[in-house]
Amino acid sequence: MNAEHPSSDSLSPALVSELVAMAWCDKTSFDDIELETGFSERQTIRLMRRHLKASSFKLWRKRVSGRVAKHRHLCS
Repeated sequence: MNAEHPSSDSLSPALVSELVAMAWCDKTSFDDIELETGFSERQTIRLMRRHLKASSFKLWRKRVSGRVAKHRHLCS
């Protein structure tokens, strides 16, 4: 994580919950997450890996990988 953000361990449970919900939402792109929270796609993936069960993380990654709605640059 960059210097602007503490490690995901020191985030409040409310912020972690909000980030996880945004990441699961099909209508919220990684760009939107970064604009709203400052967390890049890479940081969001790290947070999800750390705070979800392994099976949930794998399901989420399979779901969002290549999904146009999650990657604004694919929408063009």
